Amino acid sequence: MLFNKSVVEFGIIGLGRFGYALTKNLADTGKEILAIDTLESRVKQLRNITQSAFMLGSFDKEALEDSGIQNCATVIVCIGDSIDANVLTTLNVISMGVKRVIARAMSYEHGMILEKIGAEVIYPENDIAVRLAQKLVQSNIMESIELKGDIEISEIKLHSNLAGQTVKQINLRQKFNLNIIALEHNGETTTEVDPECVLAAEDNIVVIGQKANIRRLEAFLSKNSR
Repeated sequence: MLFNKSVVEFGIIGLGRFGYALTKNLADTGKEILAIDTLESRVKQLRNITQSAFMLGSFDKEALEDSGIQNCATVIVCIGDSIDANVLTTLNVISMGVKRVIARAMSYEHGMILEKIGAEVIYPENDIAVRLAQKLVQSNIMESIELKGDIEISEIKLHSNLAGQTVKQINLRQKFNLNIIALEHNGETTTEVDPECVLAAEDNIVVIGQKANIRRLEAFLSKNSR
């Protein structure tokens, strides 16, 4: 067995661009990972990031078991150059009893197959395109996180629209049915938002609420900044 620890947080199979970026970002946050690929060149690229990157001769069930991938709490199958290899590898990992298996899909049809065999599905290219489109058309929204039930958390730049008013005066709860959960004011961020805080032109707020209401606020800010 290449990796003999009893429980590992994340296993990553396939170290192309997506797999490499995922491994690097998880490693940068201190997460415990096991990363594997069939190409030595890809594995070498990660040796300065993590010592838990290994080359396998194949992704068949025996090789995967030898790698210790079954000891991972979550396994992400990032193979993007072969749908067949992606599906078979995902099936092998699921059959090994890994509790959570996430697989990259290259098309909607591919994703349906992965869901049928029990994997969670991600569409990296589509997700990137959606995030880029949001940034292009929502100039005031800096970052956003989608939650269940059509709820979103968004960081919004205020510009000069609301400068000089207090948090209480802008009254986003009544006007847009949104709650401010954090405020970046004068270069400092706080989650204890003072209703009497006077907003400055370049302050940022983090709000939570229905997506439609956040879009309404964004439209208001864009209209009044022209």
